[in-house]
Amino acid sequence: MCKRIPPRIFTKDTFYTIYQLYNNRNLRTVKKLLVLGVGNTLMKDEGIGVHAIYEFWKERDDWDETLVDFVDGGTFTQDIFYLFEEFENILVLDIVRAGQVPGTVFSLEEESLRKEKKQMLSLHDIDLLDSLGMAQMRGHRPYLRVIGIEPKQIDWGTEITPELKKAFPDFLAVTRKHIREILATSDQAV
Repeated sequence: MCKRIPPRIFTKDTFYTIYQLYNNRNLRTVKKLLVLGVGNTLMKDEGIGVHAIYEFWKERDDWDETLVDFVDGGTFTQDIFYLFEEFENILVLDIVRAGQVPGTVFSLEEESLRKEKKQMLSLHDIDLLDSLGMAQMRGHRPYLRVIGIEPKQIDWGTEITPELKKAFPDFLAVTRKHIREILATSDQAV
């Protein structure tokens, strides 16, 4: 039986970033952190993680590029597991459905994700858990954290809803806090 594989949405920046990381993997040491924004920017709030990465790209000069990379993962999180070999930690930016008020920001550790995956994770994050397993089989498994935000609406459209626009600065602030904490830790993954 043949199944149609849904099309993936790639941007020029996504291809370039992944190309750079993949081709330079043998030329550098393992970095401390990958900040991975996931989602579909054609589905309103679903794309919030990618929108956040676009904001962090504007702040590139504020971050030590020898320690952290910011990647637009789009919707293809299972296809980039090989990148995980390059990082001690992964901080994923995505939506989280927890039945809370839209715009509520969550900080989730890997253990809680595994316990609650049926109700809270987007399909991207479930793929990420699978990808971590693949990375472990290849010999290196980074530690995963998710900064999530409760969506208001997932439907066709390129703009995030007013509720999430209002909460977006807080989403970025929580993410910055976690980035700083991870970069300040010892060389061991938490």
